[in-house]
Amino acid sequence: MKLIRAFEADEAKVEQFLKSTPNVKKESLMYQGYVVEIDEKIEACFVLEEMEDGIYWLKQLFITQNKAAKLPVLLEAILTLAKHQKAKRVFVHSHQPVVDILLEALQFNPQKEEVFVDKYKNEQGNWWSYHVS
Repeated sequence: MKLIRAFEADEAKVEQFLKSTPNVKKESLMYQGYVVEIDEKIEACFVLEEMEDGIYWLKQLFITQNKAAKLPVLLEAILTLAKHQKAKRVFVHSHQPVVDILLEALQFNPQKEEVFVDKYKNEQGNWWSYHVS
């Protein structure tokens, strides 16, 4: 599993991946996102955006259905990346109960308040945070 800055990845592979993921915003991904290569093919992507000093928002996390079993490993790799970027906290807005279970297992904490709600349109789901050590 390799995490690659989207703008540094093979353009043909990125385009092929994006064809099958219409909900991923290409501009945001290419500007500040990462793609994940598994077995020489892009199978996942995410954006880890710094919102404030040391506070990051993990968004646009997507993994193909045939590699979904690797999601826990991918999340751990993202947290390692966040640590290298000197993150203090990482927030995630989850839309699926199965992701909620995974986040809880990875020691994310549920948030009562809706984070970033003033700046960004908030949809249904749950906010989680992880304290990076």
